[in-house]
Amino acid sequence: MIPADEFYAGLYRVIAASGAFITDPADRVLLVKPNYRDHWGWPGGHVDDGEAPEAGCAREVKEELGLELPVGRLLTVHWVPELTDRPYALVHFMFDCGTLPDGDGIVLQEDELDAYGFFTAEQAAELLPPHLLERFTASQRARADSVCTYLSCGPQSS
Repeated sequence: MIPADEFYAGLYRVIAASGAFITDPADRVLLVKPNYRDHWGWPGGHVDDGEAPEAGCAREVKEELGLELPVGRLLTVHWVPELTDRPYALVHFMFDCGTLPDGDGIVLQEDELDAYGFFTAEQAAELLPPHLLERFTASQRARADSVCTYLSCGPQSS
């Protein structure tokens, strides 16, 4: 029998992350510009040790935006395989965090974020890589249709 520590050390590793889907009254989506990436994204980030994805979402919104927003229902789960700058696959949980009138009360975490804005899908297409634009539009549809959507950027199993 393989000892538990050896068994778990040999398993495939996946990173968990969560994001906040926040809109303004015109249904434009809040995106933030991290200073450590070339592209925009959502408020959110990696889930900490022992933290549930929804708790990680609430923590990241507080840290990055200075806001305490209710974390609502799950909109999308997105599987993203390893990337050149990330040696592990990622499972991203997108939660509905409601509507925020005109960015009221946002205080950016200056050591990580350079800017924020509310964007339509057409505007976001200029700011996001294709797999994140897919998450953007899938999250919009999931909210409108009251469903949860699964997305995969990986090879399809047969």
